[in-house]
Amino acid sequence: MSSWLRPTTADIGLRSFAASFERLFEETSYGMQNYLIDSNSAKQIQSLIHHSSVWNVSIPLHEEMNTILLVKWLEEVLYQDEVERKWMVESTVRIKTEENAIHLQAHVLWVSSDSIEKEVEIKAVTRQDLVLMEVKPNEEVLSKWPEVPSFEGPGWFCDVVFDI
Repeated sequence: MSSWLRPTTADIGLRSFAASFERLFEETSYGMQNYLIDSNSAKQIQSLIHHSSVWNVSIPLHEEMNTILLVKWLEEVLYQDEVERKWMVESTVRIKTEENAIHLQAHVLWVSSDSIEKEVEIKAVTRQDLVLMEVKPNEEVLSKWPEVPSFEGPGWFCDVVFDI
């Protein structure tokens, strides 16, 4: 596990850490879903029929493109669950920058959301306290929360707050 729930003044926060930029998107979406799913469904998920798809997210290039791309990706995972009834089990994310846009393509294994029981509902992925940063080699990211470890680079980390 590379994602930890962290306290916020309201709602729920998540901090994730990964060795690569793309892996950070995967770990953060898994952390979000681990918060949503009830423990019995989590135990039974491997026994369900798995399907595969490709999910895509693109945004225009701009100064905050990395953080906005993360928000859009997490919103896509929520949309696929709530509207398309596809609960992501695994993903492999690839991110590519072109002349005018940044594209995320995820090869996803999913199960029917109808087979999943959730403990809570996320209404929105917010930009409140949103952080996405590269951690240089030997650089340390200290945690101000006892339930979240500190990290040493190289790697990437993010903080995301969800409206529940």
